[in-house]
Amino acid sequence: MKLSNTSLRVVTSIAMLAVLALVFVLEMYFPKIHVVRWVSMLIVLGGIVETIMCFYRTTAEDFQKHSGVFTLFVMWLIIVLFSTYFVGSRPWIMLCLLMIIVGADTGAWLFGKTFGGDKMWEKISEHKTWSGQIGGILCGTAMALLYGFIGTDSFRPELIWTGISVALLSQYGDLTASFIKRCLGIKDFGKLLPGHGGILDRFDGWIYVLPLAWLIIR
Repeated sequence: MKLSNTSLRVVTSIAMLAVLALVFVLEMYFPKIHVVRWVSMLIVLGGIVETIMCFYRTTAEDFQKHSGVFTLFVMWLIIVLFSTYFVGSRPWIMLCLLMIIVGADTGAWLFGKTFGGDKMWEKISEHKTWSGQIGGILCGTAMALLYGFIGTDSFRPELIWTGISVALLSQYGDLTASFIKRCLGIKDFGKLLPGHGGILDRFDGWIYVLPLAWLIIR
């Protein structure tokens, strides 16, 4: 039986969450190995490779027209890779960021699919709506507060601003990735993750979040 795209997306999401949970469990028991750091860097590196490989899938005309934007994007992803090295050394900060990003992405998809409404930037991404952005902010902020409860068993109001900020940045990372794909005339960066596309299609929320987190930590 062939699964629908939505079913594939859900199944793949559950599998990725299970892998991420395993990574953090390994981090707890083997902290000297820095599992979170190296797995996170591997994910970003995979996204960089996917992006470079898009050169072979786009037309010469599209690439020449947008070569400057494409080059800047690859250079920025290298900055994201360095950011991941430093942020990954603080696994519980990375966990907080991941929880917010996953919540924002899930909320945006659920609210956008349920309520629809006006598009944000249809020329860049035809599926993103204002209702989805609001849902992403709400769910991302809820995940930030949940992180506070898990860590301290108390309500941490300062995490509201963290949730809002990270949720917004993750969604604009998603929009940036959509803009690059539109420039290159491709649908997805890759096909590794069924229902999601490639690695960068799934983890594009990291694009701005990790560099900013690095700057704040420094």
